[in-house]
Order: sequence, then C-alpha cells, then structure tokens
Amino acid sequence: MVNKERLVDEFLELVRIYSPSRQERDIADLLKAKLTGLGLEVCEDKARVAIGSGTGNLIARLQATAGQEKPAIFFSAHMDTVEPGRDVEPVLAEGIISSKGETVLGGDDKAGIAAILEALRVIGKEGIPHGEIEVVFTVCEEVGLLGAANLDYGRLNSRMGFILDAAGPIGTIIVKGPAQVRIEASIIGKAAHAGVCPEEGISAIQVASKAISRMKLGRIDGETTANIGIIEGGKAINIIPELVNLKGEARSLKPAKLEAQARHMQETLEGVAAEAGAKAKVITEHLYAHIDLTSESPAVQAAVRAAENLGIKAKLEATGGGSDANIFNGKGLAAVNLGIGMNQVHTTQETIAVEDLVNTARYLVEIIKVVE
Repeated sequence: MVNKERLVDEFLELVRIYSPSRQERDIADLLKAKLTGLGLEVCEDKARVAIGSGTGNLIARLQATAGQEKPAIFFSAHMDTVEPGRDVEPVLAEGIISSKGETVLGGDDKAGIAAILEALRVIGKEGIPHGEIEVVFTVCEEVGLLGAANLDYGRLNSRMGFILDAAGPIGTIIVKGPAQVRIEASIIGKAAHAGVCPEEGISAIQVASKAISRMKLGRIDGETTANIGIIEGGKAINIIPELVNLKGEARSLKPAKLEAQARHMQETLEGVAAEAGAKAKVITEHLYAHIDLTSESPAVQAAVRAAENLGIKAKLEATGGGSDANIFNGKGLAAVNLGIGMNQVHTTQETIAVEDLVNTARYLVEIIKVVE
C-alpha cells in the first residue's frame, strides 16, 4: 500500500533541491543513493559530455522476480526544473502542495520522480511479482529534451515505458504528439543611410516582415501549427537594416504535413528575399519525432487496464507539446506520457494535490501488476 506520509515527505525533500537544467548534480547523487537502497543497479551515462552539463542521465535496473516472464518496462521522469527554482519553500495546506509563492514548486517533474520511488518501495515491501523494471531519470528536459536525446539507449532492455510528465488528471494517457522542426533564418539586405540615400539600401526588416505576412502561421489545421517567435535585427534608426535573424518552429502530428509546412516557410523566406534583391539563409532542424500509438499498443493497454482496475477513467489524448516521450518513441520505444495532476507548471502558482501524488504512485504499482 502506498504510504502517503512517506511519499509526501520525499516529494518535499526533492523539491527543496535546486536542480535547474545543467545543474542536476545534487539531485542525481541523492537519487543514485535512493535507487541503490531500493535494490536497483544504477549507472550514469555520458550524456553530459554531449550537452555540456555537469550530470548525465541516470539509468537503473531492478531484476525481475524469480520465475517472472513479463516483458521489461521502464518508468521515466526528468530531474531538471525551470527557474525561479532556488530555495523552494513548499507549503502544504488543505491537501494541496504549493511553493511559498516566490519560486516554482518543481512538481514538474519531481512529482513523477517521487511517484516512481514510492511505487518501487511498495512492490519491494509487499513482494509484488514483477518483470524487469528500468528507471530513467533524465537531465536537461526543459531546454530541449537534451538528456533523452543523448541517452545511452544501449543500456536499456525494455521496449516500452511510461513517462511521468503530463498535465491533466490521473488516467490521462498521451498517445499522440507532434514532431517539431526548428527554423532559423538570416535575411541579408543592404545597408544605406536612411536619410541621405535610402533607395540604395535593401531593408532586411522589410523583407522579413513581408515574408512573415505571406506565411501560413498559427493553427494550420487540426494536426499542424507554426510560429515565428523571435526577430532580431537593425543597428540604428538612421541605417537601412542589412541583417535580420528569425527563429521559429513548425509542429505536426503527421510527418508529411510537417515537411510541407517547414518547406513552405523556407520557400517563402527565400522567395520574398529574392524578389527584393536580398538573400535568405535558412536552416531547418528536426528536433524530435512524433508520437503515434494506437489502443493496441501494449503500453497503452497496460495503462488503460491499470486505470480501470483502480476505478479511474482512462482517457487517450493527443497533445500539442513535446516531452521526453517524443524522443523515446523516435528511438523505437513505445512510451506513453501519463497525466500526474500537475497544475500551472512553470509558474510561481504551481500546485499539486496530495491525492494526485498518491494516486500516481498507486497507478504505477498497478501498471507493474498488469503488464504482460
């Protein structure tokens, strides 16, 4: 049985640890000790080298109980939090945990970590039979899913898993999510004095604005979105601007639609620049793959069955955001992202209910029981 007091105490311990992206060393060392104490074999990969972080991802393994032939599964959550996250003072009042109000709480994603640890304790103390269980605690999720992208996948035996990092009530199962392409462009015009000889210049700002006005942006359709989020350029009000840099993105649940949208944005930039006698240097980069799991996926079936066994309504949903689940699926591992009751994440008003912490841990225990 999940121990509510133990779970809450551990969650409060975790959120007090300062662990922004690339500074997860303290929480990683604590989690290594906790996982080892629970009987797991723990290693840290070398992702830190690739991403310039002080810490790699943690990969831990709990051997299957004797005679069990259930498939190996993994649970995952990320160790980093967003700012402001220093000196978090958690407050528990009327069953709700929040920060004092000057920082984020850090339930994203320490609520997921706490639930995983509690589930491992429960199956150990109660002697619940299980297949091989792997735990992956990633770094640098909040700055582009970098930990998951550089994880040493050769160390994993499991081919399906459960990510504890979605908003929404317990029972929310994210089965579809968009792939993302980052688009960066430089518009190169021609500088001239804006008051003396403006006709000799080519305004990179004007070219960029015309190109953006011709782009399909925002909600393209029910599966595709696009945005230009950053524009930088110009030196002075009396100089025709020679250079403007743009940064944007496109996302879609369908790879073909994503390719079409990214191509449209690139061709629009290049075409408008050519019309004006300017140049456009455009770089596109695929950041992560899409998630496209069906109700027949063993991971989805286990998540649904476990919820139903607990009397929780399971909801298969799509999301417009990205998470480590995108990376895992892109690597061929069927991974669902589970709602854990987080509210107003990335703000100083972030909260989580004790009941949701408890039910998330109960949910994981039940998933372990029903996997087959």
